[in-house]
Amino acid sequence: MGFTCPMHPEVQAHGPGACPICGMALEPVEPQAHTDNPELADMTRRLWVSVALGLPVFLAAMIDMLPGHPISSLVGTRWLHLLELAFTTPVVLWCGWPFLQRGWVSVLNRRLNMFTLISLGTGSAYVASVMATLVPGRFPPSFRAEDGQVAVYFEAAAVITILVLLGQVLELRSRQRAGAAIRELLQLAPAIAHRVVAGGNDEDIPLSEVHVGDHLRVRPGEKIPVDGRILEGTSWVDESMLTGEARPVRKEKASAITGATLNSAGGFVMEALKVGTDTVLARIVRLVGEAQRTRPPIQQLVDRVSAWFVPAVVAAALATFAGWAILGPEPRLVHALLSSVAVLIIACPCALGLATPMSILVGTGRGASSGVLVRDAATLQSMSRVDTLLMDKTGTLTLGRPEVVSLYSLGAGPGEDELLRLAACVEQGSEHPLARAVVEAASKRHMGLDPPVDFMATPGGGVSAGVNGRRVLLGTAAFLAGQGMDPGPLPARAEEQRTLGQTVILVAVDGQAAGLIGITDPLRRSAGETLKRLRKLGIAVIMVTGDSRVTAESVARDLELEEVHADVLPAGKAALVEELQGRGRLVAMAGDGINDAPALAQANVGIAMGTGTDVAMESAGATLVGGDLEGIVRLRRLSRGVMLNIRQNLLLAFLYNILAVPVAAGVLYPFTGMLLSPMLAAAAMSSSSLSVIANALRLRRLDL
Repeated sequence: MGFTCPMHPEVQAHGPGACPICGMALEPVEPQAHTDNPELADMTRRLWVSVALGLPVFLAAMIDMLPGHPISSLVGTRWLHLLELAFTTPVVLWCGWPFLQRGWVSVLNRRLNMFTLISLGTGSAYVASVMATLVPGRFPPSFRAEDGQVAVYFEAAAVITILVLLGQVLELRSRQRAGAAIRELLQLAPAIAHRVVAGGNDEDIPLSEVHVGDHLRVRPGEKIPVDGRILEGTSWVDESMLTGEARPVRKEKASAITGATLNSAGGFVMEALKVGTDTVLARIVRLVGEAQRTRPPIQQLVDRVSAWFVPAVVAAALATFAGWAILGPEPRLVHALLSSVAVLIIACPCALGLATPMSILVGTGRGASSGVLVRDAATLQSMSRVDTLLMDKTGTLTLGRPEVVSLYSLGAGPGEDELLRLAACVEQGSEHPLARAVVEAASKRHMGLDPPVDFMATPGGGVSAGVNGRRVLLGTAAFLAGQGMDPGPLPARAEEQRTLGQTVILVAVDGQAAGLIGITDPLRRSAGETLKRLRKLGIAVIMVTGDSRVTAESVARDLELEEVHADVLPAGKAALVEELQGRGRLVAMAGDGINDAPALAQANVGIAMGTGTDVAMESAGATLVGGDLEGIVRLRRLSRGVMLNIRQNLLLAFLYNILAVPVAAGVLYPFTGMLLSPMLAAAAMSSSSLSVIANALRLRRLDL
């Protein structure tokens, strides 16, 4: 199992540990269903030990500051310091060891980070206190108080360690809660499956032992174990895991079913077609995990600032020490040490480092729970600024479940039934929704289909194959003409069918025009309302399709679309995207087929329908799992919500450091006589990180 850093995905390791760049704990690359976190358990254990040992030190120091010095007068100042040394040493050197170790590694790697500052701060306070306890005579007068004693800061070193540990525990818990979306997805799959064996009996097997081709029985109320199709029986399946819609969907023989969805009523036997990492659920988990480890372009600004920030803070701490040592009141060096330690602690850039990754982590999980998968953080940033959306027609604006509604044969060639059978034989080799419609129409008529030979596909044109020694071509009139065939009267008849809103496939057999097939694909139920919402969100919607202009304009009228590009080949779709980008438009492309893949890759944001082809989903930056168009609206709201959250976090982090560092350095001392103690600086540093984490966690309740 590999491990990586949530802030720096380029860091890869074979086992757990700390990031050599930022010092954060590495996380497993592959999402885990269990919630055990060794880093959290270790930090929690160290926190409780530090509280048990450090709290007495803090209380003793506070009580000793009261008039009368009750503790030091009882046991003596030196003995009190020795007791504080005994209690503080395990707090700093054992409980705080991970911070000291990471700070040292950051120096060796020349990658200064927040642990560099924490180590310098706690180390300075602890070492100065140890020397003041063991060899007080070595200190000059400027380190001594009015009573001649050299002050110790064991309580500061202990409390800083406690507060940093507390911050780490709360941060790790928050990161664990932020990853709940992935764990919930992983837990959707059932633990066992019922495999049908010889004789019709069932045997229960672990999900990991299911293989492609296995016959599995799914009983009412059970979750479907893997992706496949129904062989026997009918049922109603709750697919809300995919679509967000709680309405059960009727499934019958040959219906496709998805693993982890719920079989509401009726039992059936299914054939396993995709198992393990090939299932839809596994793909969702993988995409969400990968997206959570990516960084948007805005993170580049944070990286540039962070590269200079820690050295600048160290320089500020040295300048603070020098300023107090030269210009400050007595005891000058005491003030210098306290103020410089306060600067080191309060300027810890952990809030700045958490600002972007926490928002991406929570936001992508929120999107996944709503059926919106985002490939990377750059997609979120781009989608928040998109002003133009290109949408394919078939499978995107329409249901993608077209049906054959008309057949026409020229008469001289094969009849209508034979025409449909030959076309279905060829289309068995295609993934296009229109091809599936032809095959399903033949299946409903119980036609025997022969396997195609030498299948060839021309995206945007048509397909061809040999069927029982006959050469069959299906496609547009231009495709047939390009193959040297005269389409005859078919184009004119096709135009009549298109005025009825049908998509038409021309068929040629053995070099002669044979007939055509008319197909209708109903509009998605949510298409019209979704397009209205997108326009209200400031996005111009354009339909681009390889279908004919007559058919495309018929659909556009129903959807009140003003701009339509029809008869567009795959390369033409990509060219249109490029043309719009050349005009300064930020373009999103939504599609579901192989012919959409070039445009999906060219667009600023490619949006694939989860009901489409694998090629489309691999080319896209975002996938709508259930193929619901409303997912585009959710994606837009998600992207804007995440980017606003990131900006809020960065503003909080920058303002905190801009205001806190001067206060820690003592800029208010000439006016108020107030100095910020290192303990308060540690508390302020932890609160800044927690404020960023709390703000990011609000995305879990983002209204999509």
